[in-house]
Amino acid sequence: MNQVIVFDLYGVIARTQTDEAKQQLVDLGGVSAEAFWEAYWGCRPAYDAGQETGAYWAAVGERLGVEFADVAALTAADLESWSQVDREMVALVHELADRGVKLGLLSNIIEDLVPVWERDHGDWLGRFDALTYSCRIGVAKPDPRAYEICAARLGVAPRDALFFDDNEANVAGARAAGMPAELFTSPDQVRALMR
Repeated sequence: MNQVIVFDLYGVIARTQTDEAKQQLVDLGGVSAEAFWEAYWGCRPAYDAGQETGAYWAAVGERLGVEFADVAALTAADLESWSQVDREMVALVHELADRGVKLGLLSNIIEDLVPVWERDHGDWLGRFDALTYSCRIGVAKPDPRAYEICAARLGVAPRDALFFDDNEANVAGARAAGMPAELFTSPDQVRALMR
C-alpha cells in the first residue's frame, strides 16, 4: 500500500460548481454565459497563484469590456460555489489517516477560499500532514514546481507519493514532476489502488 497519498481538492474531495451556482454568477456578471466563462477561466490562473480578489474581477471585467456593479456579490457567490464537499471522500480521508497513510492536499485555490475551508472543514483538513495551496506558494498545477513543493512539505521525494486529480493536465503535470498520478474517478478507485 502507498504510504503517501496526495489529493487534489476540487473534483476529488470537494464538489465542483453546480449549474445553479454557475447561473447565479452569470446573472451577476450581466453578460452571456459563454463570454463570462471564457473571461472567468482565462483570468483564473493568476488568481489561483495569489492575485488579489479585486484585481481578478477587474481583469475579468476588462476582458469582457464591462465594469461590474457589485464585485462583493460576485465574490460571495463565487466563494459559495466552491465550498461543498463529497462526504464519501471525507470519510475516506479519515479512513486513510486512521490507517497511518501520510496525506497531502495540493489544490489550485484562491486565497479567499482558504479561510472558508479551514473554518468549515478543519476537522478533516486536520488529518492532512501537509496542505499546499497554489495561492500561498505562488505557483499552480500543472507547473511541476507545485508537486515538488507539496512533496517537500510531506518530507518525501515526488516519486514516493501517489497523486489523485480529476484533471488530466494536472495528472500529466504530476508525472512530469516524477510523481505517480492517477485520474480520479471515485473513492472506490482509491481504495482499490491502496490494496
